[in-house]
Amino acid sequence: MEKVRIQKIIADSGLCSRRKAEEYIESGRVLVNGRKCTLGDKALPDKDIITVDGVKIGAVRKRRLYYIMMHKPRGYVTTMSDEHDRKCVTDLLKGMNDRVYPVGRLDKNSEGLLLLTNDGEFANDIMHPSHHVSKTYRVTVRPDINDEQLIKLALGVELDGKMTAECSVVVLDKQPGRVVLQMTIHEGRNRQIRRMCEAVGLEVARLKRTSVGPLKLGMLKPGEYRELKPDELRAIRTAMQKSSKSG
Repeated sequence: MEKVRIQKIIADSGLCSRRKAEEYIESGRVLVNGRKCTLGDKALPDKDIITVDGVKIGAVRKRRLYYIMMHKPRGYVTTMSDEHDRKCVTDLLKGMNDRVYPVGRLDKNSEGLLLLTNDGEFANDIMHPSHHVSKTYRVTVRPDINDEQLIKLALGVELDGKMTAECSVVVLDKQPGRVVLQMTIHEGRNRQIRRMCEAVGLEVARLKRTSVGPLKLGMLKPGEYRELKPDELRAIRTAMQKSSKSG
């Protein structure tokens, strides 16, 4: 039997994403056969005893993998639990036979398409910077927008000392004191859309993610969710492969 990286074993068990498993390993919370491990270590899933905070990770067997699209409502956070007792997106899931977790994040005041899964490798692939999976947002800003601001948003603005990549910006609607934009980005910095708009002097009144790669939110209402269809799952995997090659 071939050894597997420990963070993959943990992620495949459904406990958390691979990235989170790496954090657990780095903080010394993961033991293999009673000894602390380090990033890069491997183990035998069906033989070695792996624990996180003293809890044994079960060997990966024939688990059902979930790939869920949710319309995240405003007012919910995308963490598995919250120390401030705020509402979590996983509270909306009913009748799940396995623990799923969000892929990436939408901040509390944002809404729209959010993916959840118990497939750690899938989650890691989508979030990995090399894949550049596009994300499209419907952004309502105030009070108005001019050509200079549009150009800055499209060409990139400086966040944390680094320029953002070029993005697509389209004006969908313009009313007195209110403008609706469609913005598509290919990277995933923390609160990126809000911070980009703020950097050019715009106030974000509403932010809604409408698509991730080829996956579109469609008619899902806030709080509703569904499993991805087989063709949707194939499409997002293909998009990741293409963007990785082009990158």
